[in-house]
Amino acid sequence: MFLRGFTLLVILAATSPAWAQPKPAAEPAGVEPAVARLLDSIRAADKGQLAVSEEDGRFLRVLVGATNAKQVLEIGAASGYSAIWIGLGLRQTGGRLVTIEYDPVRAKQAAANIQKAGLSDIVRVVAGDAFKEIPRVPGNFDFVFLDAWKPDYKKFFDLVFPRVTPGGLFLAHNVINKKNDMPDFLAAIRVHPQALSTTVSPGHEGISITYKKR
Repeated sequence: MFLRGFTLLVILAATSPAWAQPKPAAEPAGVEPAVARLLDSIRAADKGQLAVSEEDGRFLRVLVGATNAKQVLEIGAASGYSAIWIGLGLRQTGGRLVTIEYDPVRAKQAAANIQKAGLSDIVRVVAGDAFKEIPRVPGNFDFVFLDAWKPDYKKFFDLVFPRVTPGGLFLAHNVINKKNDMPDFLAAIRVHPQALSTTVSPGHEGISITYKKR
């Protein structure tokens, strides 16, 4: 039943024509005005365009809620934009997020922005090398979002996918607009015996979604 509903969600997100998509509101639907303003300010200050698009952020929030995710890992926090969207979803599910950011300045920005969003009880920011920090995070994950250095995607998949719970999801960002930076990862999610994968594009960057078979 979950897989059937999940597949329908993915098909609708990936195939709906542009004219059928809801137009972005001045304030994101279902987001408190103060948080909406914070999200806008993060994107406005994001000169390196490290944050996901608003459409991708909305998608992450919906998918967290739809899958009732509890234990979530994000690799590549940047300034906390996607972590806030994920955290908003986790507030509904009662889950928790650990997000890891290599750059110490951005990690501080992410922690500050998450605190401003009122999500410090849900989201924990870890500053450091994700390859070193992930083994220190206890337990398994039922939802993973990868948005780090693209040539490292395969290494992160090899490290983390064994810890994804059966029935859980492993998502990776920029798989359309930066696909040439990750051919080994894209091949791996197609042939892994425990993986069912597809790609959606709420924004323009593309997100791969890999479901771990039960």
